[in-house]
Amino acid sequence: MSSHSASEFPPSEIRDILQQVTTLLKQRGETISIAETAAGGLISSSILSTPGASGIYKGGLTLYTLPSRIAYAGWTQQTIEGYKGPTTDIVSGLAKHVRKDLESTYTLSESGTAGPTGGQTPNRKPGYVALAVDCDRGTFVKELNTGLDGDRVANMIRFTVEAFTLLRDVIEGKAKL
Repeated sequence: MSSHSASEFPPSEIRDILQQVTTLLKQRGETISIAETAAGGLISSSILSTPGASGIYKGGLTLYTLPSRIAYAGWTQQTIEGYKGPTTDIVSGLAKHVRKDLESTYTLSESGTAGPTGGQTPNRKPGYVALAVDCDRGTFVKELNTGLDGDRVANMIRFTVEAFTLLRDVIEGKAKL
């Protein structure tokens, strides 16, 4: 037995929005798939920590490297040559590709810069995240900077919270295309 209690995962900041999203999906008989990068699997593992996850979760990919995006997300050498960091266009493409393959009601996609280091452009600064939710109604996107600078784990947690928040808003019909 480990000394960790089950209540330590997922991180406390994620629990409320996770519960809202999983409850909505279960009530509506809808499903979710995930394409995440900087959150590193935290979005998927948070969903899977929920009892009854098998009824709503169609699968997920952590597309952290460019080769993984060629293998699993339909990227080409041209996509990679033009790559300038995470954008709403990038996450929209990931979400659409994964939803087609996994046939879920929604695909939630995330790509960001968790830190501690990054680049000079706004989308390469630690704390930047681009999010997308693809569904039959379209592809909903959002981008923001957490303001948490280079705190890698705090950014990963916030990226997950923001991703679930966008998903909730799409499910509830509150997000704008």
